[in-house]
Amino acid sequence: MIDLCFPNYEFRIKNKHNKKYIFDDIRKKFILLTPEEWVRQNCVKYLINEQRISRELINVEKKIKINNLTKRYDIVVFKNNGDVFLLVECKSPNITINQKTFNQISIYNSQINADFLMVTNGLFNYYCSIDYSNQCFKFVKDFPKYK
Repeated sequence: MIDLCFPNYEFRIKNKHNKKYIFDDIRKKFILLTPEEWVRQNCVKYLINEQRISRELINVEKKIKINNLTKRYDIVVFKNNGDVFLLVECKSPNITINQKTFNQISIYNSQINADFLMVTNGLFNYYCSIDYSNQCFKFVKDFPKYK
């Protein structure tokens, strides 16, 4: 797989029926290894290893309802009190992050109400803080301090 902006991590990968699968430590199962899944799994390792977030506070690919449509977010990081600290949108490295990507994560966040957003294609990471009183987000340079 392609080198990403995250540190190099060890993964359990297996071949089955001429397809590669990667073990997801959060969902506790092997997942088809697509370029987007490669980014998602690297991001999860980054959250656990570099940001020191407990794996018990991370959810991956859970369903949410938005305007009677079922969607799936990529990654959510909870605070100890159950509130959402971070919502992450992962894209394949060959996808350019643009306004459409931020629109998508903003729509998801209308149901999730995270303190921060992260958008990544594995090559570039963007972080935003949410200002709910003014209904906008502000880009921040570094990963937000986990509380």
